[in-house]
Amino acid sequence: MDWEIRMLRKLALPLLCALPALNASAGEPAPSVAPKAPSPEPNLRRWRDPAWQERVAKNIETYRKGDVVLEVVDAAGKPVPHAEIEARQTRHEFLFGCNAFVLQQLATPELNRIYEERFLKLFHFATVPFYWEGTEPARGELRYREEGSRDIWRRPPPDRFLPWAEKNGLVLKAHPLLWHAYNPPWLPKDAEELRQLYRKRFKEIASRYGEKIPFFEVVNESLVCAKDYPLLTPDRSYVGWAFRENAPLYPAKAILMINEVTEFNFRPFASNPYVAQVRGLLEQGTRIDGIGLQYHFFRRNALDGYLAGKNSDPARLLDLYEGFAEFKPPLYITEITIPSAGPDGEELQAEVVREHYKLWFCAPTMAGITWWNLGDGTAVKGENEAQGGLLDREFKPKKAYVELDRLINTEWKTRAQTRTDAQGRARFRGFFGTYTVAVTAGGKACEFTVNHSHTRKDVFRLKLEN
Repeated sequence: MDWEIRMLRKLALPLLCALPALNASAGEPAPSVAPKAPSPEPNLRRWRDPAWQERVAKNIETYRKGDVVLEVVDAAGKPVPHAEIEARQTRHEFLFGCNAFVLQQLATPELNRIYEERFLKLFHFATVPFYWEGTEPARGELRYREEGSRDIWRRPPPDRFLPWAEKNGLVLKAHPLLWHAYNPPWLPKDAEELRQLYRKRFKEIASRYGEKIPFFEVVNESLVCAKDYPLLTPDRSYVGWAFRENAPLYPAKAILMINEVTEFNFRPFASNPYVAQVRGLLEQGTRIDGIGLQYHFFRRNALDGYLAGKNSDPARLLDLYEGFAEFKPPLYITEITIPSAGPDGEELQAEVVREHYKLWFCAPTMAGITWWNLGDGTAVKGENEAQGGLLDREFKPKKAYVELDRLINTEWKTRAQTRTDAQGRARFRGFFGTYTVAVTAGGKACEFTVNHSHTRKDVFRLKLEN
């Protein structure tokens, strides 16, 4: 595959955002020295503005937290007053993730151990590679199982992720089922023949993983589809076709997603082609359970240009995400690359990451955020110069990793101490997720697990046994 062409297509919008305004005079010669890039500092001040920070904080309080009511009763079902309660959040309902494409593929067992340890410290959502070039590099050479599969960098067999996920409580996402890129060279150019092979692929994946992997990215990047892709038509009808083919293959609990590139974060909601596409598909009755948006900047100059331009206005971004609340399916930021290359790169990366995660976490229907490459040197060829990992090449944490650790594991996790009232009830407000609740009464202590979800407003009845 000609990866350079694919990469240029994918980078086009972020790079255009990075370019200074072109001189409109057609006859004027280009300057011999490129003009200095505009400073991002004025726009960064928007993100630091107290009024903006207050809006973010209010949204987080409203959309990411809820009231918990605990009712403590004894073995006979009678209320237990004045019981001591300590609630400690152990897991987020909101999905914080990263791709895990290099699982058990690093140079030494120690690096593999460190990679997994630092992955699991931040994330409980892992994107698994299902690129067709990796699952069937030669016709009939299926690479789903570990046994008998040759090793391919960034393309471990999907079966490898299942025991790791089960052991560590990870939620997995298969990425992608259909994409115009990263396909094996043996695929036919005839559209109908290709559709038949897709049907076979869809059924293989669903039968093997439909009950084991919760998330499936059905179609990726259709709005920037390569013009030579055999299934492409002016109306992009292959998108609806792919969802119709996959929907009957999966249980109702599975999340079938659509995903699109970075530029569609920057179009106003009313004129956004991605919004129009999603609306049209949903109006046709298409089963779409999740809406994905990428956020990649594969070069430092692309990031600098973004930060200096109007696209980085946080209020505009939040307006778009709030607009998506029109649709039932939740939003996900599915792929993120923020470079740390260049002067003060780690400091800039840390600030951009911190403020963007706060923005995304506060958006009403956002349900998950996925970083892309955890460590420098683990990206696809052509993207490593961005140094877009949260870990350096030795897998040591950068400042951005430390910032996310603070947000995910401290600022956005709840610990509460309270006691029951005369009716045996206790209340606290906390982030949605799983809690360990310790109850002490009459000199005895009991421990319970409580799942505090945005979809339920239950009273949790905790029964103390004799």
